Amino acid sequence: MDGATTIANDPPMIDPFGRHVSYLRVSVTDRCDFRCVYCMAEDMTFLPKKDVLTLEELERLCTAFIRKGVRKLRLTGGEPLVRRNIMSLIRNLGKHLETGALDELTLTTNGSQLAKYAEELVDAGVKRINVSVDTLDPDKFRDATRWGRLEQVMGGLAAAKKAGLKVKINAVALKHLNATEFDDMISWCGDNAFDLTLIETMPLGEIGEDRVDQYLPLSQVRQDLEQRWTLTDIPYRTGGPARYTEIGETGQMLGFITPLTHNFCESCNRVRLTCTGTLYMCLGQDDAADLRAPLRASDDDQLLEAAIDEAIGRKPKGHDFEISRREAKPAVKRHMSVTGG
Repeated sequence: MDGATTIANDPPMIDPFGRHVSYLRVSVTDRCDFRCVYCMAEDMTFLPKKDVLTLEELERLCTAFIRKGVRKLRLTGGEPLVRRNIMSLIRNLGKHLETGALDELTLTTNGSQLAKYAEELVDAGVKRINVSVDTLDPDKFRDATRWGRLEQVMGGLAAAKKAGLKVKINAVALKHLNATEFDDMISWCGDNAFDLTLIETMPLGEIGEDRVDQYLPLSQVRQDLEQRWTLTDIPYRTGGPARYTEIGETGQMLGFITPLTHNFCESCNRVRLTCTGTLYMCLGQDDAADLRAPLRASDDDQLLEAAIDEAIGRKPKGHDFEISRREAKPAVKRHMSVTGG
């Protein structure tokens, strides 16, 4: 497929609540070189390779969504950069930036492979990335990721800065891990010109421990931070669910993603595609559409586009995330690594 070819736009995707779906998150693999405690169990069973779309199939699917009005594309995982030959997909998708069919191509990564790929990402048209760093303590980092090394991620972040990538740090707020570290993280991000987004833990998948014990409400975190930092609400939006503030002392942005204390669904413009071709219209709902079957059933995209239209017509108004002692089991059974957050 020639990614540089100008593509004619189909009618935009409008869901039943009048929201224009223009943002696609694509999990290119369910595999990861970390085992973060809020994301997956340590003894994960990953998908057999025969169930996973080829890179060519992923490109064809993404191109169909771009043709139907997607302007922002985020690649996720698992860890997207551990997939073999992933840069070939990123380079081909980057060609849609050159034609103007796509506004932004970005990715969320754990940072472990950035030292290897940062310059290639920039060459492919990626301008900014999200990097998950939940703690600046090397021992805690190893415990939280089970397999990760903080120094490897720090090396990747240094490579990203050198290559010219704009970096946003994502940190999941976990009561027993990083509740006392947010001041240090704000200072560190300020020193490195990184923005920071704090995220409430989401009830996705069995992870081997009680999420109630992990849960830290960000309304409480913000109240505490405002004792020491000047946080001013700003209207900045990236297409994602974060609400942003500017930190007066550093000049950087601090975002809050609050699926539990504040439902962020009213402006949702996102859908999520897995590496098996399953489309989830909502992160917090089990309803999904199989796009792999129509993709493989025909060499043209007529069946595929009809399946996409049918799925968008079922996009729900919002999720039903809740954490309480009465309802400690996950809201949905799939792990975060399946849909990439």
